[in-house]
Amino acid sequence: MLKQRYSMSNLCMWLVLFSLLPAFGHAANAAVNDCVVLLHGLARISNSMGELERKLERSGFEVVNIKYPSRQHAVTVLAADAVGRGVAQCREKRSGRIHFVTHSLGGILLRVYVQEQSLDELGRVVMLGPPNQGSELVDALTGVPGFGFFGPAGKQLGTGEESILHSLGAVDFELGVIAGCVNINPLALFVIDGPNDSIVSVASTRVAGMAAHITLPVMHSVMMRDNEVIEHSIHFLQTGEFLGELTD
Repeated sequence: MLKQRYSMSNLCMWLVLFSLLPAFGHAANAAVNDCVVLLHGLARISNSMGELERKLERSGFEVVNIKYPSRQHAVTVLAADAVGRGVAQCREKRSGRIHFVTHSLGGILLRVYVQEQSLDELGRVVMLGPPNQGSELVDALTGVPGFGFFGPAGKQLGTGEESILHSLGAVDFELGVIAGCVNINPLALFVIDGPNDSIVSVASTRVAGMAAHITLPVMHSVMMRDNEVIEHSIHFLQTGEFLGELTD
């Protein structure tokens, strides 16, 4: 009887351990004390990156989710403020490497920041729907009544002379880009060439120096909440690669 109880006790112990293995294994991939800065896109707030924040924390990362006034200032001002605060908060946590996951405008802010500031702790970066080459949709809407809602930064994300993208060179950090290819925007059908996420073309998300690029069936405005996008993002931060053979 005692032997039977001992066996059952051992069995329960092993079942508990096996049930915890996925959690331990997932977190082990993240270096101890690594921090991830989240930067939302234009006309959004930090809540839009909330699902990413929760799942990154479960994966063992320290996370700093930055809110910034995206419609009130030019890109250079926003970059110094948003990225600067993210870096400072990660350093306060005594983190190791500082990674980034950005959505849309957030990726441009990071490119501007690292071009002007050195960031020795910079780790891996995932950009979601970044208009790295500018958006033709911005070109089409500039000057249209109501476009001023998007502020100074909005005007700088086109492909014309006002675009800040012309002043940015190749990236020199480990970057993975996730583009979307679901378009529900009728205007984009006429002004954007090729596959796009309703706002930014797949081609425009590419940038010289990036390490990996994938295209997923998601829309620009909701891609940061998509489970597949999140899984790929976390895997890239952990390994430097996207999941599976989807790199294009």
